[in-house]
Amino acid sequence: MRIVIQRVSSASVTIDGVLKSSIGAGLLILLGIGHDDDASDIDYLVGKASALRIFDDENGVMNRSVQDIGGEVLVVSQFTLMAQTRKGNRPSYIAAAGHEKAIPLYEQFCQKMSQALGKPVGTGEFGADMKVSLLNDGPVTICIDSKER
Repeated sequence: MRIVIQRVSSASVTIDGVLKSSIGAGLLILLGIGHDDDASDIDYLVGKASALRIFDDENGVMNRSVQDIGGEVLVVSQFTLMAQTRKGNRPSYIAAAGHEKAIPLYEQFCQKMSQALGKPVGTGEFGADMKVSLLNDGPVTICIDSKER
């Protein structure tokens, strides 16, 4: 399981011209799910993302987490994070989980992140053609792979 975390001032997801979710200051998390991922990957990544100290404290030092600042989180599924690019110029997505496995794991990730924050998280729609907008704050962008612990 892979995530790309972006510290944002705001972020939103629009599907077919309709706003699905939007957040203020917090994290936009792009989530890629592989065929060998399970609940332990979710627990690891939710723990890391919710406690990652990438928000400034009163001294301008990245010393606070999204939990510490009461920030919001938007989670968007993105199978392309599982792309393999070793051969040729056309990415292979063979490592990405199929819908039957990925949808429940995506929903579990969102639920556990919501529990960690003590409030709902914004979501995209699995498999939809989404338009994601964000105002990256910093910019701060962090990539974490649950298989590289």
